Amino acid sequence: MKKSIYAVAAAMLVALGATALLGSGATAAPASSFVLLDGSHRSTEDLKGKVTLVNFWATSCVTCVAEMPQVISTYDKYKGQGFDILAVAMSYDPPAYVVNYAETRKLPFSVAIDNTGAVAKAWGDVQLTPTTYVVDKSGRIVKRYVGEPDFKELHALIEKLLAA
Repeated sequence: MKKSIYAVAAAMLVALGATALLGSGATAAPASSFVLLDGSHRSTEDLKGKVTLVNFWATSCVTCVAEMPQVISTYDKYKGQGFDILAVAMSYDPPAYVVNYAETRKLPFSVAIDNTGAVAKAWGDVQLTPTTYVVDKSGRIVKRYVGEPDFKELHALIEKLLAA
């Protein structure tokens, strides 16, 4: 009994340590291939050289839909300074809904569909939306937000990373 309690405690510490490490910016973005709505592909390697927001979302996610105007304005504010956004629709989101949403809202950034769930799994087994990662110019995850980010804080981080 005592051993199983220690095993559970150790597992929790490992999980907490992984979460802390992810938040500290010491983690390289996982190797992934993104299939964009136009059928083209992007990879994690393609993110290098820019500060990139990788936003996992779904058309059925109320918070995702609510935050999208601020995501768009963030893109518009920094796009000319070496900043990009890649919105990744979750595997359960019907592709037709994603295409319709992207077209009717005129999303100005790249939108990918994670058909198999492999991308969400690679990026820390993302299950809650929105989950947003800030990736620096060298391809390292420097921040993860679960839920709507504090956009003032996010903008300050983007500006810091763009200046680096």
